[in-house]
Amino acid sequence: MIPHSRPTISQEDIKAVCDVLESGAIAQGEAVKEFEGSVASFVGVKGGSAVNSGTSALHLALVALGVKAGDEVILPGYLCVAPLNAVRYVGATPVFSDINPGTGNIDAERTKAVASEKTKAIIVPHMLGQPVRMEGFRELGIPVIEDCAQSIGARYKGQCVGSFGDVAICSFYATKVITTGEGGMVLSDNEEVLETIRDLRDYDEKTPYMTRFNYKMTDMQAALGITQIRRLPDFIAKRSQIADFYNHVLADLPVRLPFKATGCEPVFYRYVLRIGSDVEDFIKSMAEFNVVCRRPVYRPLHQLFDQTGLKNTDLIWNDSVSIPIYPMLTDQEKEQVALSVKKTLCK
Repeated sequence: MIPHSRPTISQEDIKAVCDVLESGAIAQGEAVKEFEGSVASFVGVKGGSAVNSGTSALHLALVALGVKAGDEVILPGYLCVAPLNAVRYVGATPVFSDINPGTGNIDAERTKAVASEKTKAIIVPHMLGQPVRMEGFRELGIPVIEDCAQSIGARYKGQCVGSFGDVAICSFYATKVITTGEGGMVLSDNEEVLETIRDLRDYDEKTPYMTRFNYKMTDMQAALGITQIRRLPDFIAKRSQIADFYNHVLADLPVRLPFKATGCEPVFYRYVLRIGSDVEDFIKSMAEFNVVCRRPVYRPLHQLFDQTGLKNTDLIWNDSVSIPIYPMLTDQEKEQVALSVKKTLCK
């Protein structure tokens, strides 16, 4: 089977982790500091604070921005459940915004329509590696958290995503653009926010007492992250090459392919087809050709609460399917994927 996702691990990665193991200093330490600096420098912000997951990063970002019970946080309905969980961790109320039907991303106008005096933060995910058009969000006067869990290295108008908002978060889960196995990071130009997060991620031997968390990243994870971030430009180039191949080979099929919006440089974390037909049947058929495909989002967030009114989200969820794309995909495998898509859609 050709898996839907696969991490890109090299001998350099393995050696870096082994070196930390051999040192005996495996908890949060100097490697974490180096990794924080490397990611912040790449994105173009002043600093970063590494934690144990992207969800933890979002949780602490919300806390650092002062979001609390009774507040509202806007996020798109077309999104995985992790950001929703982070909003609920702080006791805030999630408010779901519909998405742009062309890009699949949240946009400022639809966000403005659901904002209120209770809105204390907006989570702006650059979904599937596609940058959001960031104009308009800052004009709303509400703190913006960029969710770069799927998009580190993507650019909008030449500027890295993660450098537009008040705060940004990254995820380094096993199948993300770069990985530390599990892990995340908060990025910001605001040193006060970063210091707050550094305090909150470690609970022990601190006064005065307050509720803190055990959210630290280990040096083993950070060592892997350091070698991964060095190769991020190569990872992005490989993903782009595969996307170009798919765009060429699948161009004549009756489906909508991904596209690059004006000013946007995506990283193609996912390659999503909008097939306009039964997604589950497509997934089953592709499995018969030994290719694993998935919905980009398991289920829209508003549907979990039996809410309606997000018609673009529902439409895109109903007809979108993600096919394999990652640096470890071989030429033979990508050809098999493309051929299987053709056979499935041309039955």
